[in-house]
Amino acid sequence: MSEPTVTALGHAGLRLDAPGVRLLADPWLSATGAFLGAWFPFPDNSHLLTPDLLDVDLVVVSHEHLDHLDLDLIAGLPAEVPVVIPRYPSTIMQRRLRAIGRTRVVVLDAWQRYPLGPDDWLTVIPEQCPMSHDAAVLIKVAGRSVLHTNDARISLGQTRRAMTEAGGRLDLMGAQMSGASWHPVRYEYDEVERERIATIKRVGKFKAVTRLVRQVQPRLVMPYAGPPCFLDDDLFDLNSGLRPGGIFPDQGEALSWLADRLPEQPGVCLLPGDKVDLGSLAVTRDPQWQAFSLDAGPEARRHYLDEYAVRRRAAIDAVWAANPPPSPGLAERFKAHFESLGTLSEYFLARIGMTVRFEVEGPNGGVWDAHIGPDRVRVDLDGGDCHADYRLILDGRWLDGVVSGRTRWEELLLSLRFTARRQPDQYNDYLVGLLKHADRAALRAVEEFEAARDPGETIELTVNGETIQVSRFCPHAGEDLAETGVVVNGVLRCLGHNFEFDLRTGDCLNARADSLHIRRDEPYSEAV
Repeated sequence: MSEPTVTALGHAGLRLDAPGVRLLADPWLSATGAFLGAWFPFPDNSHLLTPDLLDVDLVVVSHEHLDHLDLDLIAGLPAEVPVVIPRYPSTIMQRRLRAIGRTRVVVLDAWQRYPLGPDDWLTVIPEQCPMSHDAAVLIKVAGRSVLHTNDARISLGQTRRAMTEAGGRLDLMGAQMSGASWHPVRYEYDEVERERIATIKRVGKFKAVTRLVRQVQPRLVMPYAGPPCFLDDDLFDLNSGLRPGGIFPDQGEALSWLADRLPEQPGVCLLPGDKVDLGSLAVTRDPQWQAFSLDAGPEARRHYLDEYAVRRRAAIDAVWAANPPPSPGLAERFKAHFESLGTLSEYFLARIGMTVRFEVEGPNGGVWDAHIGPDRVRVDLDGGDCHADYRLILDGRWLDGVVSGRTRWEELLLSLRFTARRQPDQYNDYLVGLLKHADRAALRAVEEFEAARDPGETIELTVNGETIQVSRFCPHAGEDLAETGVVVNGVLRCLGHNFEFDLRTGDCLNARADSLHIRRDEPYSEAV
């Protein structure tokens, strides 16, 4: 019997071929890009979009982000091909798939097995905290196992269970090591501060993945660091984040990091079309990349991106055409839309408690202040006079897409088609959660998850010679701080999402979150 093979599709996409099953996992190949024409795969993977690639038995998609949920590609598959997705509190994925005519949608609970053959199966591993709807995919086929982590921040405990479910050591682990967060990329920092924050986020992500890989010790690790690139003229300068040490590390940089920290761990850098035999772990390189190198200098990379942008010009122009300047009445439509968000969750409103200023540019724009919490949302269309905790500056055409239903808030934020400022400079996950979900069931699930946490369970830390008891689980997303906590200069940083806590007081320093519970045998000393 021939061994299964995995083909990299670029970004986080995979194709798996094994006796009796051919599947696509999180494919992103459509020429339209994602998030209002802002993101495109790097490097260009369009040469893979062939009838042979699309001849599959099923598709599995980890979450609703459009660089994973390629609606154009999925819409073109035969009607009998099922689409397997995780169950989340929100049903947005099911609704989006139904909207493109998919009738065979299979929704899996966490760890529920979907059969691929007599002894073969796949399952999904959602993140523990429902604030993020994301999941890893575990596949067992022909005696081989693949853990495809996608963008999910799964815990060490979940990886241990994945190994147990698979029956031992995993053959291949795909690890996402690049993000595309709007912070700090779209915030009004000077260059030094932007670089400082970007470095913290990049290194934090690298360290978190390193811990997972060290735990799993797969026969082969494949970092699919993304990353996206930005081909629209309005966003092209963001490609500076692709340079070594930038906020968008590529596969080569990610693999180098792992090789330095885990020298005994076999790893491979795959470009779109490169293939791995899961038995021998031999790699077959796609000839597409004979003249391409991730290590090319900035001039060569700029030349590549310029040519890529020309090839995608029609798709980008189509996005602008589909989002024309807004008609009169945008202010009133925005007010009605945003105030309706205030009816979804009193729990979230109480934890937001701020004013967000929208400076809307272009025809029918203005300065509008959304006063959020503690128990309702009120929008002032003659804004600008009071203190604003957050400020977003954006073109009215993109905002109109949200209030009219063409676009979701999450897609607008990920499009990076805005600039922002925070004062004080503290992240509020509840604000982002309210916007990205805008769904009563999803917000209620977060409330129930947070209410169920036990702050009484602690871990023991030694800080400057003093032993203290600290809440075991991060107040933000429930990460086990025994696994994800790092202490530097009296500050505990959770590598799950980079929330920082002062070990003198337990207070969160860089975001809105409940405090850690801290217990000392002796009163606090300033020497700590």
